[in-house]
Amino acid sequence: MLRICCLLLCMLLPCNSFAESTASNPELTSAISKLPKNSLRELPKLIETIEATESPKIKTILTSLLNGDLYYIRANKQVVRVVKNTEGLYDQWHILTDEQYPAVTKSKLKKIRTNNSIRGQIKSVLALLDLSHKDPSVRLEAVKRILDNPDKESTARLKKRLAKESDEAVTQTIQVAISVAALKFGSLEEQIAAVSVLAESLEPAANNVLSRTKESLTEKTAELAEGETLSAQEKTLQTAVNKALDKIEQKRDIYSFAENLFFGISLGSVLLLAAIGLAITFGVMGVINMAHGEMMMLGAYTTYVIQQMFPELINYSLFMAIPAAFLVSGLVGILIERGVIRYLKGRPLETLLATFGISLILQQLVRTIFSPLNRQVQAPDWMSGSLEINPIFSLTYNRLYIIIFSLAVFFALMLILKKTPLGLHVRAVAQNREMARALSIKSDWVDAITFGLGSGIAGIAGVVLSQLTNVGPNLGQSYIIDSFLVVVFGGVGNLWGTLVAAMSLGSMNKFLEPLTGSVLANIIVLVGLVLFIQKRPKGLFPQKGRSAD
Repeated sequence: MLRICCLLLCMLLPCNSFAESTASNPELTSAISKLPKNSLRELPKLIETIEATESPKIKTILTSLLNGDLYYIRANKQVVRVVKNTEGLYDQWHILTDEQYPAVTKSKLKKIRTNNSIRGQIKSVLALLDLSHKDPSVRLEAVKRILDNPDKESTARLKKRLAKESDEAVTQTIQVAISVAALKFGSLEEQIAAVSVLAESLEPAANNVLSRTKESLTEKTAELAEGETLSAQEKTLQTAVNKALDKIEQKRDIYSFAENLFFGISLGSVLLLAAIGLAITFGVMGVINMAHGEMMMLGAYTTYVIQQMFPELINYSLFMAIPAAFLVSGLVGILIERGVIRYLKGRPLETLLATFGISLILQQLVRTIFSPLNRQVQAPDWMSGSLEINPIFSLTYNRLYIIIFSLAVFFALMLILKKTPLGLHVRAVAQNREMARALSIKSDWVDAITFGLGSGIAGIAGVVLSQLTNVGPNLGQSYIIDSFLVVVFGGVGNLWGTLVAAMSLGSMNKFLEPLTGSVLANIIVLVGLVLFIQKRPKGLFPQKGRSAD
């Protein structure tokens, strides 16, 4: 009988009353009920009251307030968390019990307003809440949020957390945050001690607070009357700050160089993949293949098609696309060689014009099938994000994997050319075609397989390019000139020369870009390359053999 009465009572109670009765923290319930009535001037104190309740709902409430998702119902002042749905209405949930209410129009609700100062306060509170989280990465992010603007209260909590923190990265960041606060609020002795800690940190907040301290000391020196000087401790602090800033700047220069080098090698890896196929085709057959860029385009579109066919396998799509792109581009390359190029041997101008025409045909074919619009290939989860070395230097995973993959393709091709019968025949034809024929090597089929191999590697390059840029009909045109430059600079038909040339040109571009801009950097590299080729027409590593003469 008692259960039946309770059930009837629950059914008779209004939804709002029932939701409020389930709130287990009366202090928090009281504070939430005051949110619709408080002005912006009173809201900071109310946020402090909410924080003091130590309820597990604090993070949800303050995050909703920070993101502008906290409203109250005009009719009964009930505070709710809202999300706009696809129909233009607002789904709403009770902020404490998460009970969902019927969707309403925006006119039925009123937003709880905030300003920049309040949002800064909320961020600090949320950071402090995460200081005791079990996940070290969450604790680290919490400390970094405090690091930008520490106050006395947050510093006190950081000191308590430091005593029991076990993660090294979090410990170091806490020490930096405490030192930033000491330099802002501490005594001269504390400031001098803090500078020695900040001198070892590359956090932007450390550099900023040291720069502000240097400026304030400089201004104070300028304001002193004639004959007056800074105190001994202030002079010690000024000297320590100057040394710390110099030390940080030296570290920044080193990591800036490392960053440029990484991006240069990354660009070089793309150029290597784009040019390596052209190097063996040009070296063996002497064919100027202007359709090489379209082989890359076909590889990129193959990646796009595979992702469209298997949308649930995005994380594995690249592993499927690599062999598929190699086969598609390789087969197209063999068809081009068998259908056109073999009839134009020994006539480089005619092969240039013929392959240029083929490139236009392939571009138009792609426009007809896929439309002229660019297509975006989705990056797998494992290629997203970056490997953070320190606060100012990180390696993006997509470029890191591209470097590793490019070198793997390079050494695999070297292994094929050095250790297989096909490689022996290719090298024989490249060095002396007539002698190779005399030894019963079918040079025509070697040409076809070589052209297919070079085109297939270009298709693999297209898979890589699909992760760096949008896929479109003109994708290959952006890299064909650079590919020829790499091949000529390294030495026609020499794979080691192609590797050195690709990495050199990529690195030179990335080191010049910050100084001259990307366009001028390309011009400088091109002019330098022209001057180099005038002195060494055969490139860095000239081809050997009688046919090279």
